[in-house]
Amino acid sequence: MSAALQLEQNMSDAEWHARCELAALYHVINELGWTDLINTHMSARIPGEPNHFLINNYGDMFDEITASSLVKMDMEGNVLTPNGRFNNAGFIIHSGVYKARSDANCVLHTHTRAGAGVSLLRNGLRPISQDAMHVLDDVVYHEYGVPATVDECEALGRSCANGSCVVLLNHGLLTWGETIHGALMRLYMLERACELELIARQLGEPPVMIDDYVQRKAAERMKKARPTEGYGLNEWKGLVRTVERKGADFRR
Repeated sequence: MSAALQLEQNMSDAEWHARCELAALYHVINELGWTDLINTHMSARIPGEPNHFLINNYGDMFDEITASSLVKMDMEGNVLTPNGRFNNAGFIIHSGVYKARSDANCVLHTHTRAGAGVSLLRNGLRPISQDAMHVLDDVVYHEYGVPATVDECEALGRSCANGSCVVLLNHGLLTWGETIHGALMRLYMLERACELELIARQLGEPPVMIDDYVQRKAAERMKKARPTEGYGLNEWKGLVRTVERKGADFRR
């Protein structure tokens, strides 16, 4: 970051790094095809500032987002970025998770066809795929509430107390993680599990269920892996290289 930009925004190196990582994430989500025009949100808590987080400037397409275009907010909904715009429903979702989970440093929310499809089913994910084994022990189903309300903010926080892979019923998917790449890896595996679940429901015969013992062993392994710094890191680095090769210019 230039000294002029850092001085102008009174920004720490840690915040600038978080901005670059989150901006890269928006380009990765765009590359994966998980966008819904401008109507989903990815956010990151600012290191060393637990009551502040970064989110997209509402109205920007995901492939337009840069480190400097991200909006800084506090948990009360105050915008600390001049002329920054935010979606109130997005603020409610993200602040609700951060308030409830001090270990959540990144929150991702999508409206993909597979995720929204499974969200129409109560307890819709079954132990039928290897992908499901990555997340099933940590999946939570959150009841649909009135968007952009304090009640919904608090209810989502309670749901996230029980898991980091959330199916928002009648809505979509949400994951949170200790790192940006950890939250993304959760979302990738949850999305894959949802895709295979929907495929299985169209096959005309019952799917093969994974043995209970195998499920327990997978859960033990994933509970240890998910909170670590290395979880999803290599995949993340590869995805960032992919969007950079395709011309993504987010570090500005």
